[in-house]
Amino acid sequence: MKITTLAEGLLFPEGPVALPDGDVLVCEIHRGTLTRVRPDGTTSVAAEVGGGPNGAALGPDGRVYVANCGGLLRFEVGGFVFAGGIPADYETGSIQAVDLATGAVETLYTEADGAPLRGPNDLVIDAHGGIYFTDYGKSDGVTGDKGKLFYAKADGSSITMIAAGMEGPNGIGLSPDGDRLYVSETYTARVWWWDVTGPGVIEGGRSLGGSGGGNFLYTAPDYTNFDSLGVDAHGNVCVASMIHAGISVVSPRGRLVDFVEIDVANDPGITNICWGGDDMRTAYVTASSTGRLLKIEEWPRPGLKLEHSG
Repeated sequence: MKITTLAEGLLFPEGPVALPDGDVLVCEIHRGTLTRVRPDGTTSVAAEVGGGPNGAALGPDGRVYVANCGGLLRFEVGGFVFAGGIPADYETGSIQAVDLATGAVETLYTEADGAPLRGPNDLVIDAHGGIYFTDYGKSDGVTGDKGKLFYAKADGSSITMIAAGMEGPNGIGLSPDGDRLYVSETYTARVWWWDVTGPGVIEGGRSLGGSGGGNFLYTAPDYTNFDSLGVDAHGNVCVASMIHAGISVVSPRGRLVDFVEIDVANDPGITNICWGGDDMRTAYVTASSTGRLLKIEEWPRPGLKLEHSG
């Protein structure tokens, strides 16, 4: 593999999306923007979304859908930047849709059944055009929300909570055939899964006390925090791993297939992965704590071509 820094100076980048034209989008949490990174590394603002954009995905209408956590505080540990807490200007979390041609932003959801969305983190869009997303919640360092999972229609017409009581649900993804939903939790460093029995209908219950009623898949063997995830073409769950920086590649049967060490400027904040290129063997990884978007050529296994990705 060849690892290069495609762009730097980003303000806690997350949620990379590889576009058909070769550009890559990233969410800049501490800037409140959806940002375009071109193949030569130059950047431009695609949309001012405000709050704290955290995850993104191309949708069925060609717009980019954004999970916006409403904002996070910026803080440093050992010279590295992190995000957490509740900023003074926090109002709500939301799901937004961005028209890349105009930069227009539409806010689709800020609540579900009368309860506000607290901290949407990541999302994945299924073949039916429905949005599965995690709500990490908010914490002031003393008390914190339990996390939730939601399913919402991309046209803004309906939203349903499908799981609750989770410990910091972060990344979310679907298996290649769409019959499994995967979710990673940050501080437990665990991955959970559910059978998808219909659009927005999930079934767990195979693990005693499973978070959100999910089925246990995998937990890290060392001190690691899990962030977001992607699924490769073989169905492996590729979880961005912080502190022990890299990508944990976990099979659908719960076996660690590979751990791809990523050491760029000692950045402990490896937060997300996506794939692009004709053979889907080019990985784009966010190294958030130093503000970098990494390009990794000849990734060991091709990434999964997502629904609606062009």
